Amino acid sequence: MRKRTLITGAVAVTAAGAITISGTLVAQAQETGDEALGAAIDAILTDPKLVDSQASIVVKDAATGEVVYDHNGNQRAIPASNNKIATVAAAFETLGADYTFTTEVLGDRPVDGVVSGDLYLRGSGDPSMLQADYEQLAADLADLGVSQVDGDLVADDTAFDAARHGDEWAWGDLQFKDAMEISALTIGSGDDHAAGTVRVFVAPGEAAGDPAKVTTVPETDYVTIENSATTGTATSVSINRDEHSNTITVSGTVAAETFGTRSVIEPTAMVADVFADALADNGIELTGDIRTGEETPQGPESLASHASAPLSELAAALMKPSNNSYAEAFFKAVGLANTGEGTFTTGKEGVYAAIEKYGVNTDPIRQVDGSGMSRWDEVTPDMVTDLLIGAKDASWFDAWYASFPVACTDGTLLSRMCNTEAAGNVRAKSGTLTSVSALSGYVTDADGRELVFSVLFNDHIASSVKSLEDQIAVAIASYSQDSTEAEIMTFAEDESVTEPAKEIPGDMECSSYEPSVC
Repeated sequence: MRKRTLITGAVAVTAAGAITISGTLVAQAQETGDEALGAAIDAILTDPKLVDSQASIVVKDAATGEVVYDHNGNQRAIPASNNKIATVAAAFETLGADYTFTTEVLGDRPVDGVVSGDLYLRGSGDPSMLQADYEQLAADLADLGVSQVDGDLVADDTAFDAARHGDEWAWGDLQFKDAMEISALTIGSGDDHAAGTVRVFVAPGEAAGDPAKVTTVPETDYVTIENSATTGTATSVSINRDEHSNTITVSGTVAAETFGTRSVIEPTAMVADVFADALADNGIELTGDIRTGEETPQGPESLASHASAPLSELAAALMKPSNNSYAEAFFKAVGLANTGEGTFTTGKEGVYAAIEKYGVNTDPIRQVDGSGMSRWDEVTPDMVTDLLIGAKDASWFDAWYASFPVACTDGTLLSRMCNTEAAGNVRAKSGTLTSVSALSGYVTDADGRELVFSVLFNDHIASSVKSLEDQIAVAIASYSQDSTEAEIMTFAEDESVTEPAKEIPGDMECSSYEPSVC
């Protein structure tokens, strides 16, 4: 009978990300190699946080595909943001690392400063557009000599369909930035490029009891602010968007400026509002009205355009902070490139076609969106690790690999696995929904061998099981063919940390908090 190390006691993740284990090691294992690693991971899975939950884990040799460890590796599970791994791989394969999204202003060539007829603002899905970008497009028109549009402003978002949310996105999430509405013509509200949202800043007034000062980014009248917040000695502010309108209520007290980001209904219309204001600010008179959702006809010339950063840069901005708006734009853009229709259905078909080229069997999985917000999404650790291995043969692999968060370095892994063998070593995508947690990626073991791994936890009641993911990743990083289980399970303790141990709540990614906690 194989002996295993049993761990009793408490596991904690410190504020600095160091992993500490208190308790007793009993019945030390004598196995080495794969047996020892398996025993170490099996011991981690006995943690009470996982009682009556589902755990699916696979570790493979990245060079040979050999299975090093398998625990329910073919069991389907909700992946949350681990969906982004396939989405981004498919975008690289279909669109290319140098691909850019283009936003154009089209119309008749101006005569004596006048554009005769309608002016079209056409999007191709760029999720990185900010107010400054639309202002620059308006400035470019002014530089062209445009002073008047003798017609309407038409916001063309028809590159993508009108389905604004993925299947089975939670109703309670829809006002928040991670469940933003998806449009081919959209706008972000800050440096984190949360597309389809408005950021509401709440600052104190001059004296206690004065109304709070509320501003928005982008600056727009598209949303209505109902402000009852007052200046006080403490900050406790509530910001909520109405379920059926773009009315945002602000209440509570504020002592220091704070903010909250809320999605808007029909972001295309907000873009049109922002762009119309930009035209006016640049001395361009719009004589007509604003229309949305209409396709640009044949004939109008391109008068001004904006290109996004290349996909290789956008991919890192997507993967490291786990940006949902970018992921859905990538997903529909893949479908658009393949079929001329940017939909969830064509996006799914495009992702499947792309990853199947790299040895992935898509029969056992279901991917219905790009970001992983849907609980209809289901993957297996076996499929995820097959993709991680297969993609190594792709021409775009280096850019894709670079987009993954790095333990104790950046993105959603910034504060995780510090002071361990995994720090600066593990490159992995996290995933988080209520009762769903995931971590999948690359790690080099103590022998210098590259491994891939996928950990999917579902149905846990504990607020977070990320400390267990970290333990597994560190175990793999410290694994050697000569290691015993006890040696694999040794974690470094940072004696310089004096803050009380704490865990980040597990129902959101750390980047979803405002301000971000990672």
